[in-house]
Amino acid sequence: MLKLFRNLKPYAAFLILTLALLSGQALLDLYLPTLNKDIINNGIWTGDTAYIWRVGGWMLAAALGVVALTVGSSYLSSRIAMGFGRDVRTKVFAQVQSFSQQEIDRFGAPSLITRTTNDVQQVQMAVMMILRMMITAPIMAVGGTIMALRQDGPLSVSIAVILPIMGVIVGIIASRAMPLFKSMQKKLDRVSLVMREKLSGVRVIRAFLRNDYEAERFDEANRGHADVSLKVGKLMSWMMPIMTILLQGSVAAVLWFGGHRIAEGGMDMGKLTAFISYLMQILFSVMMATMMFIMLPRASASAERINAVLDAEPTVSDGPDTLDSPPREVKFEHVGFRYPGAEENVLYDVSFTARRGQTVAFIGSTGSGKSTLINLLPRFYDVTEGSITLDGRDIRNFTLHSLRARMGFIPQKAFLFSGTVASNLRYGREEATEAEMWRALEIAQGKDFVFDMPEKLDAPISQSGTNVSGGQRQRLAIARALVAEPPIYVFDDSFSALDFKTDALLRQALKREVSDAIVFIVAQRVPTIMQADLILVLDEGKVVGKGTHKELLETCEVYRDIALSQLSEEEVSA
Repeated sequence: MLKLFRNLKPYAAFLILTLALLSGQALLDLYLPTLNKDIINNGIWTGDTAYIWRVGGWMLAAALGVVALTVGSSYLSSRIAMGFGRDVRTKVFAQVQSFSQQEIDRFGAPSLITRTTNDVQQVQMAVMMILRMMITAPIMAVGGTIMALRQDGPLSVSIAVILPIMGVIVGIIASRAMPLFKSMQKKLDRVSLVMREKLSGVRVIRAFLRNDYEAERFDEANRGHADVSLKVGKLMSWMMPIMTILLQGSVAAVLWFGGHRIAEGGMDMGKLTAFISYLMQILFSVMMATMMFIMLPRASASAERINAVLDAEPTVSDGPDTLDSPPREVKFEHVGFRYPGAEENVLYDVSFTARRGQTVAFIGSTGSGKSTLINLLPRFYDVTEGSITLDGRDIRNFTLHSLRARMGFIPQKAFLFSGTVASNLRYGREEATEAEMWRALEIAQGKDFVFDMPEKLDAPISQSGTNVSGGQRQRLAIARALVAEPPIYVFDDSFSALDFKTDALLRQALKREVSDAIVFIVAQRVPTIMQADLILVLDEGKVVGKGTHKELLETCEVYRDIALSQLSEEEVSA
């Protein structure tokens, strides 16, 4: 948790001012019982009304000062804590942005969401509690003890007895609560995961009548979180009753022994009243610290989870060079890849060259490694064997920004953001004009359906593009990449939701409009790639065929089988 406190550096001035206000508040609180003692001994017992008014005025001024300092310190501590939480969330988000797909897979999206929201909130609340108590509680405890000793030494023995008992109780409860809080955050991750899957796959769940099954899954995850929360609640529920019993017992003991000392003439009523006030201040400061200790175990567990994200080293990092000019050649040299923790490669010894103006296509059965291969180009993952070069320079030597800025990537699952058609298209290039967006839509065969929308380019797009069809989403995703006008296009099975006519028109438009670019196409349908300059046939991660459509029909049995399974003999040979 201490690592996160480095994020409080920008608030150093506010911290100093807050600590000063809290110190003043504590000192004034310590001063009030002394004034109360003086009023009793020198005013009430003697009947000196003028003295009562004079000292009472000082008491009123001190009380108003405490109120003002409390309000000021509460405002500043809240502002510091909220700003701290905002900065930590920003850093976690920025760190996640730098992660490769490997780190995203390792932490998991639901856990990263929980760490950015709930975990940060827990630490944020702990910071606020610490700011309000870390000065006042020690000053009140130490100062109250000193002032109590000044009032009456023998009665102060009760303080020496009660404080160690409180400390032992707090320590035992906190040590048992820590593992429970860690477990509770993990259970919350599980709830987020199940809920996220439920919302993402709601159509599939309803189509297969699995609502009851999903309800059971959520109930199981929810009960797991609730059970741990109940254990923590039961454990913490012992804290306040025990503290209250000790507090009231101490006051009763002081009144008993103090009454005897007054009867014996060992102390006066004013001192006993002041001693009880100081005892209450001491015990209340301990109870305040106890409240802080209740929050600290959970905040500490949350801080560990946040630090795990902030300390994670991305496996894909920037290289030293910038890719300034459009690449003219992409070369895969003996590329192999293995997912982290896997025993075997998913790609073996893949080699080919793609030059400017060429289209390279990849085809193969499901699970043959096509999408994995294409994901290596923008460095979503890094190769584990061999290298990928642009104009002879390894892509690992370039900054990620300059590398990806040269690529238009259309993922296998078209994803649109909530907003408008225009805002989604400008994701490719912010300064794109309306004319450029219409041109991209025309190439992507999406101009007609966008033009038919009442708002046209300003037509709303819901989250994930659920208010448009799958084919429309794909065409908008393709148009988004075309708006950027990159020198390299990567189509990861991006035509799968298109009908054959739209597919053919789109390929013709791409060939005509982006003839100077390097185009990579992953496809399942043979007609989509028949005109490619180079086709690679993958089978279980290995290249089993390489060449043009006609060459592969003669040399690659796998490709011929795929082609004949989709087309007639005449269509294959056409």
